[in-house]
Amino acid sequence: MSGTTLNLPGGAVTLTAGPAAQSGGDWTRTAYAATHIVADPLADCDPWLDAAIDWDRTLAFRDHLWGLGFGVAEAMDTAQRGMGLDWPTSLELIQRATRAAQAGGHLIASGAGTDHLAPGQDVTIDDVIAAYEMQCEAVEAAGSRVILMASRALAAAATGPEDYARVYDRVLSGLAQPAILHWLGEMFDPALAGYWGSADTDAAMDTALRVIEANAAKVDGIKISLLSADKEIAMRRRLPASVKMYTGDDFNYPDLIKGDDQGHSHALLGIFDPIAGAAAQALSQMARDDMAGYEATFAPTVPLSRHIFKAPTRFYKTGVVFMAYLNGHQDHFTMVGGQESTRSTLHLAELVRLAEAARLFTDPDRAAARVRHVMAARGVEA
Repeated sequence: MSGTTLNLPGGAVTLTAGPAAQSGGDWTRTAYAATHIVADPLADCDPWLDAAIDWDRTLAFRDHLWGLGFGVAEAMDTAQRGMGLDWPTSLELIQRATRAAQAGGHLIASGAGTDHLAPGQDVTIDDVIAAYEMQCEAVEAAGSRVILMASRALAAAATGPEDYARVYDRVLSGLAQPAILHWLGEMFDPALAGYWGSADTDAAMDTALRVIEANAAKVDGIKISLLSADKEIAMRRRLPASVKMYTGDDFNYPDLIKGDDQGHSHALLGIFDPIAGAAAQALSQMARDDMAGYEATFAPTVPLSRHIFKAPTRFYKTGVVFMAYLNGHQDHFTMVGGQESTRSTLHLAELVRLAEAARLFTDPDRAAARVRHVMAARGVEA
């Protein structure tokens, strides 16, 4: 197979063209892709402080995902929420994306949290409730379903599980539509350690389940991002029948989505951003009951995902944006907050090798040229 060879640190790789992405049919799982934002590299701003967005490219990427059959999970951690994307810009993103979703009849859900409220000793539980309610009202006013994001301010202010129950009971009771809860583990955000009022995951899960059971009519599902298949399965089996489990496990998603004789997970995943074509193919194969094809399509994406999301996991967005650049969804490798610098040259080189193994490059010549640009800026002649 012909291709373009790159001499990368750690070993050479020849890039070849993968299969063209095809839109999905009637999938048997609800699948949201948590999407990245495209920075404006020519904005006259301080890139570590100001969230300058290229709105055209950002929305075009959402059109790409909708066209493949995905729902969009907007303004989440993949969009650098809390790592460069502030609340005012998040709200503009939600409003723009929701208008686009409504115009095309597409699925969207958007993050509502408390990130405009800085954690501190003077922040009370009432302050947290008010912050959540303000953002939830804004998201629903935009026309989007709410994804109730984990709150750094709540993690800092809560004295125990009862504070979490009080906050979630109050916030969920005021929503017009059922929400998706998001339990984001400390590997994604160290400020969320001990969420649900306990450092013990089993005890935390008990609290989360009590909240869900008490508010089942207001909960569409829960996304857990703990990178533990066993914990997700254990919680999935205890959910009320009407409440979905959305896997947020970027290490074990094929098996969790496939499920077992006691149930399955739906998906709300950041890795669906860079592997969208392959994921759409796999979900379409599942819908046709071609499970051998499903497993064969997804299997080579897992080593890539585990690499992109390796510790420190919170820096995974760099790999997501690098893949978007290599595949032509944006013309630069610049990120809000200067986050393109959070992964090493060796990390990016291995990412290229793993993406090639998963056959994810749509135009190998373009991808190779762009890899060379990035490597040259880091002192490597590829």
